[in-house]
Amino acid sequence: MKLSGNKILITGGGSGIGYALAERLVDEGNTVIICGRRESALKEVAEKLPSVVTRQCDLSTESERVNLFEWISREHGDLNVLVNNAGIQNWMSVTDEDFFSRAKNEIATNIEAPIHLTSLFLKLKSLETIMNVTSGLSFVPFTKVPVYSATKAFFHSFTISLRHLLKSSNVEVIEIIPPALNTDLGGKGLHDFAPPVSEFIDSIFAQLKEGKSDLTFGFTGALSEAGREVFRPVFAQINPEN
Repeated sequence: MKLSGNKILITGGGSGIGYALAERLVDEGNTVIICGRRESALKEVAEKLPSVVTRQCDLSTESERVNLFEWISREHGDLNVLVNNAGIQNWMSVTDEDFFSRAKNEIATNIEAPIHLTSLFLKLKSLETIMNVTSGLSFVPFTKVPVYSATKAFFHSFTISLRHLLKSSNVEVIEIIPPALNTDLGGKGLHDFAPPVSEFIDSIFAQLKEGKSDLTFGFTGALSEAGREVFRPVFAQINPEN
């Protein structure tokens, strides 16, 4: 992926990793569009990064995903990078009264939204890169966030398949695999112990410059490599080249 001269959509760009990506990508000389649910967060980004285009959108709703794509197609038809970053994390137990309703919301945001957006945005002839933000919890679940961990495992698996399916196309698939970072994901203060997002961003951009497609940080590097000596031949066997 080239690091400048792109037009990029970042979902969930109002805070956390999404905002940090937007900030860095603007500095690298890209046109950046972000979407998010909270208008207040989008306004804060617009004040800090005036060149960023913002769009309020609840990606858990199918119709709003379609509206987002139609708006991009109409107003920013030269968009060439999609960053599927938006996600929610609920700390909960299966015995909680509201477990299922909260689980459904996580599944809609963390699974349905990115796979639907991927399907939609592949219709853009200008699309060159899809970046999917998964998690170290794709490999080892954290049971305090059981559904979040499962959605990220799903999204990691989907990303591997997507890369294979698009191998013969001009669309590159990049996976960003963060560990816990000092953000408000899941709630304020829950990740205060974790490394700052700035260190993570510096690391993944260094990896992008090296041409890597699996971007890791800290322990997620070791997790992403574990078992690949077994995984790769099995994947090749069940997914033969056409």
